[in-house]
Amino acid sequence: MESLPAEKTQPRSGTTWSRSRDAVAPDPEQEPRFTDPAVRARLHLQQRASANLRRHLRRAIRRVVVLLFADLSAFALTRGTLRALRDYDLLGSSVANVVGSLFPRGILSGFQFAAALLVALAVTGNYGPGDQRRDARRLFLAAALATALPLWMTVWTHGLGGVLVQYALTTLLIWAALVAERFTIDRAVARMLSGSGAVRALFVGQADSCRLAMTRAVFRKAGDYRVVGFVDAQQPTNVAALGHIARFPELLQESGAETVVVCGYLSDAVFQTVVDASVAAGTQILAVPRAIDIAGVAPETVWRNGQPLIELTTPSLQGQQLVLKRLLDIVGVSVLLIVLSPVFLLLGLLIRLGSRGPVFFTQQRVGRGGQPFRIIKFRTMIEGAEEQRDELLPHSVYPDARLFKVPGDPRITRLGRWLRRSSLDELPQLVNVLRGEMSLVGPRPPLPSEVALYDEHHYARFAVPPGITGPWQVSGRNTVTDFEQVIALEREYIRDWSLAKDLWILLRTVPVVLRRSGAH
Repeated sequence: MESLPAEKTQPRSGTTWSRSRDAVAPDPEQEPRFTDPAVRARLHLQQRASANLRRHLRRAIRRVVVLLFADLSAFALTRGTLRALRDYDLLGSSVANVVGSLFPRGILSGFQFAAALLVALAVTGNYGPGDQRRDARRLFLAAALATALPLWMTVWTHGLGGVLVQYALTTLLIWAALVAERFTIDRAVARMLSGSGAVRALFVGQADSCRLAMTRAVFRKAGDYRVVGFVDAQQPTNVAALGHIARFPELLQESGAETVVVCGYLSDAVFQTVVDASVAAGTQILAVPRAIDIAGVAPETVWRNGQPLIELTTPSLQGQQLVLKRLLDIVGVSVLLIVLSPVFLLLGLLIRLGSRGPVFFTQQRVGRGGQPFRIIKFRTMIEGAEEQRDELLPHSVYPDARLFKVPGDPRITRLGRWLRRSSLDELPQLVNVLRGEMSLVGPRPPLPSEVALYDEHHYARFAVPPGITGPWQVSGRNTVTDFEQVIALEREYIRDWSLAKDLWILLRTVPVVLRRSGAH
């Protein structure tokens, strides 16, 4: 369903519009030019979010892969050493006899024990971030569980007493090997990441608090993080700071930081601004412990070099979800385009025969990060319909100029009216999804002329790709006429996004379309 341009209203600060000498209103097809520095910085952060999330996800994958390889190598080395001592008399027959009595053949049975070890390490959380991977207690639990799994059947054939001895000795042997391996790997990785591979960290807070936090071992030691500076929350701004917190979105953009560390106390309003900008950029947020009551973040204590930090977001998880979301889009759209190709041909023929004009209607919309793109729909209006829009503005079902829809629009063709009520006019947007300009589920893509009327908090909807369907459509469609309510629905969707929520919205879309709820 084509959204009509908003009424002729002067744009608010943050967006300017190129216009001819005789123009009196923003051109709905004109590409937006965002001139307000704060708005432009926020949109740049949103555009950079995908790259940040991909980097965090790559680091998480790299960490798991390195640890898997190292764990298997440590197990193979331990098993090989044991066999050399026991089976090949590496240190003589007397040593071989002792080792053979303590570790008889079959005690470390190749693939079976290796699989049990990897499962145990995963179950006990030894592939997690931070200090989890080197936690000796967790490693001992994993070694104990891995040893117990293949020994379970042995209890019934050799009795409990003998198995307990083997169990204890094998657990200690594997545990010692894992501890040595993990600390060796940790030091090697720290050296490799000490340069460009480390995460760029930007500190936010009072100058003294930031300086104190920057001296912590987790940030001083070569390894996970590389300090790029701090943003001062006080006036006058400290000379060593990158700038004042009032310019935080711009400073975050300029610094290229991938992690934001909140130091000391910030007011709730300032803290919300920091969180909003950081989430928009896809950055990780860490904080020195403080009371947190911000919707959309899940505080979790993580340990780095023996010291606690509070992680407010998990970018690697978001990155995994976004990969799955894009995979769902590609697979879903590919299947739908193949299955619906006969429908496309039939509707195209009916549109061509029903009225003059092209089969497809294209219109410029604003997508993720404020990037313009051309949306594709089946044409549902007569030729020259855009020129008649002004006289219909008073008849919109929406009281807000940032939304526009006219019930019983006289410009709509007879076939077009049916296409809109059945939402079949939206099908060509599958091509926009395949191009990556849209997603199957997401916020509504607005017109540039509507964006000209936005306040600052409305730009949150540009944090994710727009969707063919979304929370607004399944929550009442055109019966929800309050623009702030639309924004609230979309902000809640973005804040609590998950792949399961996307699937649920897609399922809810089907009955909404079949019932033609709120369609005009």
